Amino acid sequence: MDFDSTLKNIFVNENEIPDEFRLPALIHQREYLSNGEMKIWTGPVHEVYSPVCVQTADGPQRLLIGSYPVCTAAEAGESLDAAVAAYNNGRGEWPTMSVAERIQCVEKFTGKMIEQKDIIVKLIMWEIGKSIADSAKEFDRTIEYIYATIDSLKNLDRDSSRFEIVDGIAAQVRRSPLGVVLCMGPFNYPLNETFTTLIPALIMGNTILFKPPKFGTLLHYPLQEAFRDSFPKGVVNVIYGRGNAIVPGLMQSGKINVLTLIGSSKVANELKKSHPKVNRLRAVLGLDAKNAAIVTPNADISLAVKEIITGSLSFNGQRCTALKIVLVHSSIADELLAQLSAEIAKLKFGMPWEKGVALTPLPETNKIEYLNECISDAIANGAEIVNENGGKSEGSFFYPAVVYPVNDKMKLYYEEQFGPIVPVVPFDDLEETIEYLIESTHGQQVSIFSNDADEVASLIDPLVNQVSRVNINSQCQRGPDVFPFTGRKDSAEGTLSVPDAIRAFSIRSLVAFKMNDANKQLINEIVHEDSSNFLSTKFIF
Repeated sequence: MDFDSTLKNIFVNENEIPDEFRLPALIHQREYLSNGEMKIWTGPVHEVYSPVCVQTADGPQRLLIGSYPVCTAAEAGESLDAAVAAYNNGRGEWPTMSVAERIQCVEKFTGKMIEQKDIIVKLIMWEIGKSIADSAKEFDRTIEYIYATIDSLKNLDRDSSRFEIVDGIAAQVRRSPLGVVLCMGPFNYPLNETFTTLIPALIMGNTILFKPPKFGTLLHYPLQEAFRDSFPKGVVNVIYGRGNAIVPGLMQSGKINVLTLIGSSKVANELKKSHPKVNRLRAVLGLDAKNAAIVTPNADISLAVKEIITGSLSFNGQRCTALKIVLVHSSIADELLAQLSAEIAKLKFGMPWEKGVALTPLPETNKIEYLNECISDAIANGAEIVNENGGKSEGSFFYPAVVYPVNDKMKLYYEEQFGPIVPVVPFDDLEETIEYLIESTHGQQVSIFSNDADEVASLIDPLVNQVSRVNINSQCQRGPDVFPFTGRKDSAEGTLSVPDAIRAFSIRSLVAFKMNDANKQLINEIVHEDSSNFLSTKFIF
């Protein structure tokens, strides 16, 4: 079968979907967690259509998989009040609980979460079109992240279980929670990226308002009873509704202490501005990125192509850490483009349940229109699609396009396409690549492909001051999760990694006293009687 026929038949009839990958039923969510209760919703709902289409008489149509509540600012306000009450100015049960007890609650939740693995993995696949294998990896990685966070907090608490004595003053330094956290995750990693902020914020004693992403909403429904049963009343609250209708009011209340968002810098800036006491607001943000690959004449082109394919097209390029522009020396551009095109042609495309599938449908309903606009703009300004069949689409599926030569008159030079387009820019002098990154509004990561030590060194020193991570002969990526994950410019605020995240959602606090006999007796009595959760020498194993 030729390419066009294969593409036209990429979607199957509904009765051809394998039983093992089907959802057990349509998931029509009519309740949500607020103030320790699963509250019933009888108002408007949003219908959820999968990026996976089915064949109909009218052509491919997205498949309905369920619906969820579209709540209002009133319900969001009630959940905010619940979170504020649960925190109670730091005097609530959760923020004053011992670290060991909070860890036990998170462990209990994790056990209940694991029980829901099958349905959550299927919902990741159906809601965002991620392959079933990668959906399972996302779940497993999230569980690993939770346990790594627990271990990291134990290590931190062990280090804090002693007193420091300097100049006759003794002190115990620990970390305290910040208050109410508004947590909003992204659709591309709706479970993992969300939990890399939610879990650290929670385990450090903060109370949570959690808004699921626009795509990847239903998959959080099976976890809400686990949250309810594992944590005190009001500690975790899940809010639903249109973001522009419910979130500004939450920020304007001044009761949000931490904003954590993985998404758009424009949205983050607007939300921060709406808070009446900006100096009291901490922001932990993972934002836009336009990560570049720099391929020099001294690169192993085959290796570079392999890494660029993975870096630019994993999950259809819908990753903040994806390689979104390739800067290649003019002398090797033709060879790189030929290899890139040949390797893309080998990628399997199809439905997310198919074994070995690499390219799947896109969840955003207007995405293909935007990608076509980017390509039209590039062609109008002198570029062309160089790989065979690049840019062809059917229903919600878009086949990757390698676009060359891209220049500074084109959208693809500046904008984060967040999809399966690989813009390639020729350069003649390495200084051009450094200037590109200097002028970019983004500063997350860069990949350098070269086997010349002097050349790599000449790029490392200026680029570490433009981006937060320089990758040598490898794609840009977040992991391992113990490494710092952040960005410069408009790409991030705060640092996320397992150890960094628990610090991001807490503040150093200490109890200090002069080393006289009366104070020593007093402190010894408090520690011996175990009457304070903060002032304690308990050692968590």
